[in-house]
Amino acid sequence: MATPEDIVAGMRLGCNHPIGRLALADMIGLDVCLAVMDVYLAQFGDSKYRPSPLLKEMVAEGHWGRKTKQGVYNYA
Repeated sequence: MATPEDIVAGMRLGCNHPIGRLALADMIGLDVCLAVMDVYLAQFGDSKYRPSPLLKEMVAEGHWGRKTKQGVYNYA
């Protein structure tokens, strides 16, 4: 329900994070985030590691973050 900018502002102001979670995910790479979540899910079997359908969709479409110039944010 919130925009990516609202989420980043909330994390920066509320949790004193230097960078928002969505910007960090874009920097790491959404494909890497998905791969890590898949490994955690397989190893621990805990549903809290199940990747969201939106993340899977974005990775399938090639929106991997900064390295592809498109992720949560557009870097073109």
